[in-house]
Amino acid sequence: MKIIIVGGGQIGGYIANLLLKNNHNVTVIENRERSLQALKNNGISDDHILVGDGTDAFVLEKAGAMHCNALVCTTGLDESNLTIAMMAKFEYDVPKVVAKVNNPKNAWLFTAGMGVDVKINQADIIGHMIADEMNYNSIMTLMKLSKGEYSIVRVRVDYHSPTVNKSIAEIHMPARSVLIAIYEDDTLIIPHGETMIRAGQHILAFADDESMKALNQIFGSGVPSQS
Repeated sequence: MKIIIVGGGQIGGYIANLLLKNNHNVTVIENRERSLQALKNNGISDDHILVGDGTDAFVLEKAGAMHCNALVCTTGLDESNLTIAMMAKFEYDVPKVVAKVNNPKNAWLFTAGMGVDVKINQADIIGHMIADEMNYNSIMTLMKLSKGEYSIVRVRVDYHSPTVNKSIAEIHMPARSVLIAIYEDDTLIIPHGETMIRAGQHILAFADDESMKALNQIFGSGVPSQS
């Protein structure tokens, strides 16, 4: 897939790295020197970076907005993210437009009418993370999807988990869950049936509410936090 990310800050850089590791064609638009340097320090080459202002039509066209599959707006300004989203959707007919909400008071503006297919509300994400940390020792919600009951969650493999040193093929996964990736130190592992689970790893999964509880039992301590 061809994906454009406008804004190379911490979130934009993280998304870019994840997509590149999954073999997508990614272009990051950024014009701040510190962010440009951070992108390069994190292993994103010049081939995937376009220096410029994402609200500039010429820059978007140079990045390939007319032919991309998705565009992600992750700048630190809501007005910029909305401007870029509207340009992407209504001028370049981008199939999927994702936009980050910086100020929760502006969340109501991030609608399909403004060109936004999916909004990432940082306040909501942080709120869910805090709530989940209070309910489970090992599992954390990273993102609630805007439609439906599914979430992207991160589970830490507990040292007492029965899955330690077992392959994924040996583990009975909840029916309504999918493993996305496994993080071990700074290494991203795309999971397969023969992939071994090790204590201390972080597992990224797609799951509904009931499956989240099951994943906590399978990989985590399975014990609700008392905090």
